[in-house]
Amino acid sequence: MNKFFGLMSAGLLLAGLSFADDSTAKQDIKQAGGDVKTAAKKTGAATKHTAKAVAKDTKKGVNKTAAKVEDKTK
Repeated sequence: MNKFFGLMSAGLLLAGLSFADDSTAKQDIKQAGGDVKTAAKKTGAATKHTAKAVAKDTKKGVNKTAAKVEDKTK
């Protein structure tokens, strides 16, 4: 009888541990998805900032070049 209860308790313990591992894996996947989402947002924001800076500097360069060309044509 003691063997039966010993085996039963060991089986329940192992079953509980296997369910704990599954929930942990699920949580890890959710966390990874959240991390990817955050990284994508940060990359998008950095790209937007860089594009605005490039556009601003390009506009400055074009205006400066146009002013030099205009001075030479006068």
